[in-house]
Amino acid sequence: MGLFSFIKEAGEKLFGGKEAQAAPAAAAPSQDELNAKAAKAIETYIAAQNLGATNVQVAFDGSQGKVTVKGAAPTQAAKEKITLCCGNVASVTSVDNQMTVTNPEPEAQYHDVVRGDTLSAIAKKFYGDANKYPVIFEANKPMLSHPDKIYPGQKLRIPALK
Repeated sequence: MGLFSFIKEAGEKLFGGKEAQAAPAAAAPSQDELNAKAAKAIETYIAAQNLGATNVQVAFDGSQGKVTVKGAAPTQAAKEKITLCCGNVASVTSVDNQMTVTNPEPEAQYHDVVRGDTLSAIAKKFYGDANKYPVIFEANKPMLSHPDKIYPGQKLRIPALK
């Protein structure tokens, strides 16, 4: 699957933020502790999506903004969704997904959301039919809770039509 790039400032705020800023300098955690805490937050987020992956292990390198994820995914779609779970997190700039897939399938395409994008417009671009937006919505569930809740900088899976 390779290395995927993401926009650092876009995405879920799973770690850091006010908590990191409020910590007194004397009690500041080490970079290794911050990386471990971020990796755990991403693992928890992946588990909450109920994608059926097993033995998920996440490593985060805060200095590079890189997530490495290992484990086993039941399908190619689940593997791709895990990549998005990792990458659509604030402070993450790249994801190296080293997971294995139990039932391999063709890989999906990806789209970086820009200002003014809608799922209908994206469907029109990739499928030639704006009414195919539910295919993209379903391909990105459970990370997307509503078709209108996409944001600039987010990366979406665009599966092949069956």
